[in-house]
Amino acid sequence: MGPTWADGGRLRKCPRTRGYPWTVTPTHDVFNQVPPLVDWNPYVTNRTLVDAVEREGAGWVQDEAAEFGELTGSAVVRQWAVLANRYPPELRTHAPTGERIDEVHFHPAWHELLRVSVAGGLHASPWADDRPGAHVARAAMFMTIGQAEAGHGCPISMTYSVVPSLRRQPELAALWEPRVFGREYDSRSMPADEKASVLMGMAMTEKQGGSDVRANTTRAEPTADGSYRLTGHKWFCSAPMCDAFLVLAQAPEGLTCFMVPRWTPDGLRNGFHLQRLKDKLGNRSNASSEVELDSSWAQRVGEEGRGVSTIIEMVSHTRLDCVLGSAAGMREAVVQAAHHATHRAAFGKALVEQPLMRNVLADLALETEAATLAAIRLAGAFDRREDAFRRIATPAVKYLVCKRHPMVVAEALECLGGNGYVEESDLPRLFRESPLNSIWEGSGNVQSLDVLRALAKEPDTAPALLEELESAAGVDPRYDEHLAGLRTELAAPTEAGARRLAESIALALQASLMIRFAASELADAFVASRLGGDHGGAFGTLPEAAVTEAALERIRP
Repeated sequence: MGPTWADGGRLRKCPRTRGYPWTVTPTHDVFNQVPPLVDWNPYVTNRTLVDAVEREGAGWVQDEAAEFGELTGSAVVRQWAVLANRYPPELRTHAPTGERIDEVHFHPAWHELLRVSVAGGLHASPWADDRPGAHVARAAMFMTIGQAEAGHGCPISMTYSVVPSLRRQPELAALWEPRVFGREYDSRSMPADEKASVLMGMAMTEKQGGSDVRANTTRAEPTADGSYRLTGHKWFCSAPMCDAFLVLAQAPEGLTCFMVPRWTPDGLRNGFHLQRLKDKLGNRSNASSEVELDSSWAQRVGEEGRGVSTIIEMVSHTRLDCVLGSAAGMREAVVQAAHHATHRAAFGKALVEQPLMRNVLADLALETEAATLAAIRLAGAFDRREDAFRRIATPAVKYLVCKRHPMVVAEALECLGGNGYVEESDLPRLFRESPLNSIWEGSGNVQSLDVLRALAKEPDTAPALLEELESAAGVDPRYDEHLAGLRTELAAPTEAGARRLAESIALALQASLMIRFAASELADAFVASRLGGDHGGAFGTLPEAAVTEAALERIRP
């Protein structure tokens, strides 16, 4: 007997289609749809980035970065990005036999993404080979794969940032650096001395303290052999499957930094218990957890009572990566919008030819251009050890660029219309990811107050900043007027005005870079709209003269 209807009758062909009920009848031909943006090179097509890398002294990486861009723009890597976020990590606290294992299991795509980034040296290359331009070279490649997938950048960024803090304890650095420098990603959960390479994490904040790390209550008890035992909890532990973590705890002499490996020197699982994974807005591919430290074996990093100063260099590097990540996220979203507008027609012509859409895209292009220039300039400051400049510029630029990130992605998403609201476009994933960098390593208020702290405690910071900004003076009166106002703000900063000051600093730096290194019409449009008041607030409100083909060319893939 053949297939039947639910009422038991025999299945009959539909008289209209002459097919069975599941037959799909074509109603029209599909046209005016946008082809997927795959198998392209996000590095070589980003002329702003390529030129900035050359200018900042890392021209030696151009061929490697171009090859890396070919890989990260491939359909295979882009599919890994989709899968790693569609199938988020799972916590497994116990083995089937009942033993506590505290492991997180990821989709294989997550491991493939990490394999690519570790092989590219994004986790440690400037420390393993500190030639001039090493931080810029690494920044360019970090931005390039960041366009494909941001979540896996968390353990990459933390590993890169931990090394300066480790070097406060030379014997620890000597033990761990050779493992950190390895370029063969090893996902196995096992003692670090048995692995080809390791990744490092951190667990600083607690339930009651958040960014106020001095409110930590985790206790550190010294032992006879010079190690410590840590007991307490951590509210956020990023990438909990890393091989070791920097942790803050209260030692006899005060708040101190410690390294807590997942495995003890005896080859036993450390008392590092994962309580739950955070159910986050975005960053879905990456695991973030709560951790209980149960008499965890640990080693001190830096002096007792100097925990904050020990980790400050690490925080500086992770803040740089926040800027790089946001610049990359903006670039990806805007390129997707430009690609859509190029291939989609409405009202008789391509969207990219419509005057108002051109205004929106040109405005977004200016924002991404300025963000990229500022990000790579900061990376260059890390290479050249311009400590006073980067001390004040890093929190200010992080404040503004990371704040602008969600706005840019939202506008780019809107360029796709309803298609942009659908997961298949990838714009929803980019949008969910966009607020994170503004929160991670200190939210907007923390960054703004850190600018004030730098001005108050490090008197060289303001002169270093102004020396940088003076290099663009005398070209555009609007910029000169903004710079004069900034000098006044720097002379008498207030806590209530800290956000305004941070924004003013970052805009001045972006404008100075645009004046010096961007095409003259782009620089003029940026200064007019961002400093000169010739802007309506929302994207797409540039004066008509500022909407140039040069701006649109900068964002076409």
